[in-house]
Amino acid sequence: MLTDAAYRRRTAGHGPALLDFRTLYDFELDAFQLEACQALEDGSGVLVAAPTGSGKTVVGEFAVHLALTGGTKCFYTTPIKALSNQKYADLVRRYGPEKVGLLTGDNSVNGEAPIVVMTTEVLRNMLYAGSQTLAGLAFVVMDEVHYLADRFRGAVWEEVIIHVPDSVRIVALSATVSNAEEFGEWLHEVRGDTAVIVDEHRPVPLFQHMLVGTRLYDLFVDTGKGGDRARLNPQLTRMAVEEVRRAKVNQGRRTGRRRAPRPQRFRPPPRPEVIERLDRAGLLPAITFIFSRAGCDAAVLQCLHAGIRLTSREEAEEIRAHAELRTADIAPEDLRILGYGDFREALERGVAAHHAGMLPTFKEIVEELFTRGMIKAVFATETLALGINMPARTVVIEKLDKWNGEAHVDLTPGEYTQLTGRAGRRGIDVEGHAVVVWGPSVEPASVAGLAGTRTYPLNSSFRPSYNMAVNLVGAVGLERARTLLEESFAQFQADRAVVGLARQVHKNEEALQGYAKAAECHLGDFMEYAAMRRSLSDRESELSRERAGARRAEAARSLERLRPGDVILVPSGRRSGLAVVLDPGVGRRSDGPAPLVLTVNRSVQRLSIQDFPRAVEPVERIRVPKSFSPRNPQDRRDLASTLRNKVPDDVRERKRSRGDSPAADDAEITRLRAELRAHPVHGCDKREDHARWAERYHRLDRETEQLRRRVEGRSQVIARTFDRVCAVLQQLGYLDGDSVTAEGRRLGRIYNELDLLTAESLREGLWEKLGPAELAACVSALVYESRQPDDATPPRTPPGPAQDALAAMVRLWGQLEGVERDNRVSFLREPDLGFAWTAYRWAKGDELDEVLMESDLTAGDFVRAVKQLLDLLGQVIDAAPANSHLRKTARRAMDAMRRGVVAYSSVA
Repeated sequence: MLTDAAYRRRTAGHGPALLDFRTLYDFELDAFQLEACQALEDGSGVLVAAPTGSGKTVVGEFAVHLALTGGTKCFYTTPIKALSNQKYADLVRRYGPEKVGLLTGDNSVNGEAPIVVMTTEVLRNMLYAGSQTLAGLAFVVMDEVHYLADRFRGAVWEEVIIHVPDSVRIVALSATVSNAEEFGEWLHEVRGDTAVIVDEHRPVPLFQHMLVGTRLYDLFVDTGKGGDRARLNPQLTRMAVEEVRRAKVNQGRRTGRRRAPRPQRFRPPPRPEVIERLDRAGLLPAITFIFSRAGCDAAVLQCLHAGIRLTSREEAEEIRAHAELRTADIAPEDLRILGYGDFREALERGVAAHHAGMLPTFKEIVEELFTRGMIKAVFATETLALGINMPARTVVIEKLDKWNGEAHVDLTPGEYTQLTGRAGRRGIDVEGHAVVVWGPSVEPASVAGLAGTRTYPLNSSFRPSYNMAVNLVGAVGLERARTLLEESFAQFQADRAVVGLARQVHKNEEALQGYAKAAECHLGDFMEYAAMRRSLSDRESELSRERAGARRAEAARSLERLRPGDVILVPSGRRSGLAVVLDPGVGRRSDGPAPLVLTVNRSVQRLSIQDFPRAVEPVERIRVPKSFSPRNPQDRRDLASTLRNKVPDDVRERKRSRGDSPAADDAEITRLRAELRAHPVHGCDKREDHARWAERYHRLDRETEQLRRRVEGRSQVIARTFDRVCAVLQQLGYLDGDSVTAEGRRLGRIYNELDLLTAESLREGLWEKLGPAELAACVSALVYESRQPDDATPPRTPPGPAQDALAAMVRLWGQLEGVERDNRVSFLREPDLGFAWTAYRWAKGDELDEVLMESDLTAGDFVRAVKQLLDLLGQVIDAAPANSHLRKTARRAMDAMRRGVVAYSSVA
């Protein structure tokens, strides 16, 4: 209990709104929270960079409080719909449903409320549309603002920051990044006064461990020298080495002596054993990150088969009741198809999966029960780490690499911190724990590097798009639009890099002057002479490469002509000397012939093209007996004796003669040598000293020119890209000089990765004669991206008009790709037909089990794909001409698809 004096000291300088706001919480706010809130009350925008779980959302909630007390509006934006739903529920509990709204792609609830939670894309669209909902807006909270580094969606965050009205204060909430000050400087430049508050203190201390087998080791040990210094646990390093040795010993025992040992694949400890080990150590609840949806589902089944039960009977009954209540609106037959029985049984045992392939309702049930402490073990993909409020006592990471859609890549320190940031529940746990499961490819030192690194820079992924271009030009004109884009964080970072590069260019130029001075010769222009020497050296090197290539080709041809019994001279290397060919080895290897030979030393060797730097010709022939066996020592002795007796001693020396130098007959080299000898500085007694300075000058000059090109490439990079985008739009008739055409305004209403292809399909009338199901199939190709490899079996498509329309869309994409190539941009991927048949069947009214069975999609992927399709169909309705047949067809398609599991919404 604070004394009056202590309370006065703690609240000194705090405004009335902050004092009132603090009474809403039953805990004292941290210093960084108070500092950020006071900056907001004083009229500044704020950037708060703090670890996951530190409570930075309190600052966003204070912006909400200020808006309500001041009679203005606050928009609370999040990167994902699930986080929007969660924040909406939190704010409704505090302020009531009449004061809070929700706008996502799926839901529109009370959109004119003073407080509206929305995804960032919704706010971006409102800004471009000039929505009346923006009236009275005073604050925009941007939760998880570090998302602007996302290469697919990050540009939206910068668009909002740049285009939101100047009167609006930005509250940017970020994970800990190493360049928060740089990001804050940019915010100050484009938004005005912005306070930067960085807090690296975790409210719940995090302890790092590794699990080797079923033994848990601390990753770091105290050095005993005071302070926070710690070093890698040497016992852990020894145990990891011992584990590898033991695996090899066990492998040898299994294989025995009679059979050659085969490599034994390492098997990590079974997941149920890991959970039981954590349970014994008091480290549950835990989130285990597995970078595979199938792996998450398999982990739950493994725990079920192992008979794990982490809940009491009372908890199991409460879990069942909650699950039944939350799924009451889903048809029983759909629940059966979705595997609800196994899902609920795992829940009742305190175990669950969490990934994007699950039905959204099922994921929400897991989140709600885990937050209440009912679920003790969750197996999740990394998407759980992106903002959803699901803290645990322990986080387990199975591997330190993941598939990013293109390749297996190592976890970055930033990703590792994001994942382990879930460990430690504020107000519940005294400490949090991060556990990495050891494997042969997991070095303890690598884990220590990830855990100890504090450099996670926030880098912009911003680039102009077609939709962005027409909306900007329509709002402010071409030149002003170009200027606005130069205010992006991407250009800010590029300009900063240019400053450093330009400084290095200047330093190099000063050094070049010194080198040129040192290379001066009183007899003439030494730099001219040095350039001639380089020309001569370059020509000699070129001839040498040509000659070496010709020799290699001739050597390969000569080896192909060899026959058994040919005696050859191997010119160099460990195998040099006389040998007789046993097998020419033509066709055995991809890199050329590989003859099998017997040397005079009775050794049988398989040679390769690398053993012959020049062509080889037989110097003699001897007969190789048909009964000869390379494995028979007597046969080898006899044939080697014949080889020595048959070939004269002088053959070796006679065959080693070399041809003339290729430079001897080259006219260019002859000319350059003559000019060098005639140059005035050729006779200087300090010629080689001058040459060394000239060579230094040449190397530095080459480096400096590369730096200049990098400076030119980064200067105005965003504006140049914008110019190319506008050139495409001018060519296609979406822009007319400084004006947006009617077709351009249509493009401005389409917010999709394939925005230009969508607009062109509308303009060409490709969908006018389609029915609802056929339209759904065609539009799906513009939103769906298959997880299948490019060389997978071609997807099935609906017959008739839909098939023709899809083919026309692909042809149209090819034409647009050519226009992009001419203008040096590349934004449009090829339409993906992988969901067309599924969308067609669902819009036709087929049952869920039939659709899922044939599509090979999970329920979550299916629902997400349909909702993305519904979102684009809604945009097609907005963009199509009023009262057109296409508008009516799109509405009918949406009505046909918004049913069953797709129609169910978790937000009342």
